Amino acid sequence: MLKFFKLATLLLIIAACKDQSNKKTEETTAPPEQKTSEWTCLFDGTSLEGWRGYNMDSLPPGWTIKDSILTFDTELGLEQNYTGGKDIIYGAEEFDNFELYLEWKIPEGANSGIFYHVKEGYDGPPEVAPEYQIIDDANYADIHDLVGYNSQFGAEHPELLQDWQKTGADYAMHVADDSQKQLNPVGEWNSSKIVFTPEKVEHWLNGKKLLEFVPWSDDWKAKKNSGKWDNAPDYGKYKTGYIALQDHASPIWFRNIKIKKL
Repeated sequence: MLKFFKLATLLLIIAACKDQSNKKTEETTAPPEQKTSEWTCLFDGTSLEGWRGYNMDSLPPGWTIKDSILTFDTELGLEQNYTGGKDIIYGAEEFDNFELYLEWKIPEGANSGIFYHVKEGYDGPPEVAPEYQIIDDANYADIHDLVGYNSQFGAEHPELLQDWQKTGADYAMHVADDSQKQLNPVGEWNSSKIVFTPEKVEHWLNGKKLLEFVPWSDDWKAKKNSGKWDNAPDYGKYKTGYIALQDHASPIWFRNIKIKKL
């Protein structure tokens, strides 16, 4: 009887181990759709739900959906008697640590940007929020006069687009690594990714990492206090906020906007 009892106990232990092993196997071989369910879609090509103008309750003129693409149409944006800003935010939720992915394209001479940790109540997102710069690197300076603006920052060649103004830069803070930069020409789609954690921020363009920095570090504070943002006391101070897209008086197109909390 004792031998039978020991044998039964051993069989129960083996069965329990097998059951636990099966559970681990099921967990590690979960279907791909379950692993990607942590992404939140901010724009799916069919609805502008959640989006509104900065400091507004509705979308400003110009922003619309065309061919399943979030579009800023400059002709629609010429609505008379409108005096407000045209930057927009995803106002349904604030985010702190995240990975943001989206695709965009611009025409010749265009300028835009992606903001995060945006708070309302200011003149605009640039006053308070870090920006992933989007601009026509190749043609912008040929089309726009930059001398007056860049001269105030002591630029050696103010007529040229500065490194901190180029696509992928953490605008007026950290420059993109040109050796990793693969920017598609105007009129073609590009993909951008921003990864934010208190330990490290990353900017990506078309699958290549362009820069990384530590937010609120001594180096970050030195850059903030010695350039464009030295008179913007609230710039970059918030640890949570909205995602925003910038209108800069030129057409722009966005698609596949999604975010993952970290």
